[in-house]
Amino acid sequence: MKTEVFIAGGGVGGLALAAKLASRGVHVTIAEQLKSKSNAYKGELLQPKTLAILDRLGVLDEIEASGHVIDQLRFHEINIRPNDAPEPLQLTELNYSRVASRYDHALMVPHERTKDILREKGKEYEEFFHYLPGARFLGFEGGMAQVRHQKKIFHIKAQVYIGAEGRTSPTRDAMNVSVKRKDYNHHFLTVTIPRPETFTKGKIITTTGSFLGLFPLPNNEIRTVYLIKAGEFKKIKEKGLEHLYRAYGELEPELAETVKSLDDWRQIQLMIPYTYHVDRYYSGNLALIGDAAHTVHPMAGEGMNLAIQDADVLGELLAWCKEEGKPYHENLHYYEDVRKPRVSFLLTLSHMSALVYSFPNPWWRKLRMRAVQRIYDDDQLHVKQMLNISGLGRWNFSLVDRAIQGSVLPVRSKQISDDKQHQKLFSEAEDYPWRFEQKGKV
Repeated sequence: MKTEVFIAGGGVGGLALAAKLASRGVHVTIAEQLKSKSNAYKGELLQPKTLAILDRLGVLDEIEASGHVIDQLRFHEINIRPNDAPEPLQLTELNYSRVASRYDHALMVPHERTKDILREKGKEYEEFFHYLPGARFLGFEGGMAQVRHQKKIFHIKAQVYIGAEGRTSPTRDAMNVSVKRKDYNHHFLTVTIPRPETFTKGKIITTTGSFLGLFPLPNNEIRTVYLIKAGEFKKIKEKGLEHLYRAYGELEPELAETVKSLDDWRQIQLMIPYTYHVDRYYSGNLALIGDAAHTVHPMAGEGMNLAIQDADVLGELLAWCKEEGKPYHENLHYYEDVRKPRVSFLLTLSHMSALVYSFPNPWWRKLRMRAVQRIYDDDQLHVKQMLNISGLGRWNFSLVDRAIQGSVLPVRSKQISDDKQHQKLFSEAEDYPWRFEQKGKV
């Protein structure tokens, strides 16, 4: 079997890449080992840059109709009071509207729904889109992809091979890249439960030693993320579901009853956060996207977004090569040039966010509360934080910013103008530099 681009893995990154390529007349074949939908928790928060990419793919209306808008991030510090409502200490709201873009919100969409929409979009270009469900990519043999499908093993010859398999990646193994990994002192329990109709805003609730992330989904559901110490899941299970009911109710009384819809520990997924980043995104005619190349701590909600943003840049590059008659493998460096520094930046940002909630000390909590509030009080900090996590641009934090955040310097009173922000948004020349360099414009 022959194709122009072979993609191992039909997750959101692989599907976004395939849909883009097929829409531009590049023949693509996807091997996806799952035959049906997965119940495992995967990313659901779509950041503004991802919404812009999905808009260009022509699927944003469907995505928006399938999601719940997250227009702000709310950070609520409380004290737990047994047999009473929690004592509120600080509520800080960071707003996506501070980013000067028409993509002024994030969106919570069930992961499998996003995949369905991208897969159906690819099928609109049936001449170029070839999807193989239940097909396991085994690695490479004789310079071709070896795939097991319907109890048969066959080979696929392509001009470019893309590893989008996730954390276990035969493509990455074949590239023999170096991987740097970080582990954390905490794990998460994650589960979806019913939510009251009035509970429409996302919220992160914290005490000295507790963390509960709440992110509304459509259909009156809410994704919950509860932090535990690393290695304590077994002990928590031994305490029974009543222990979890009580923990949720103490942190957020509105969910005290709906959490009782859980009646089996099998409904609760243990999520073990760790990060890694490969030293190379391509080798010869092989390239990596998404979790095959990098994983990010989930605190900033970037994992799935990085995969789609990888797919956007790589898809535009490969489509341009096809349209301009350029050799694919000679131009793959552009993909790494654009994506690797951006991913490194967001890996660091997510890592720093994780550290903020990693230590159950009263003095550390005071520092956290002060730092989060300062982000809101100082408009430049507010804009930088939201712009950076949105993916729409990059504005580095300076030493002065950090001094203000740490209360060493006073808050600035100046509001950041849209014109100033526009200088920090990624331009087409930054997203797709090959178009301009090849024309002598950069």
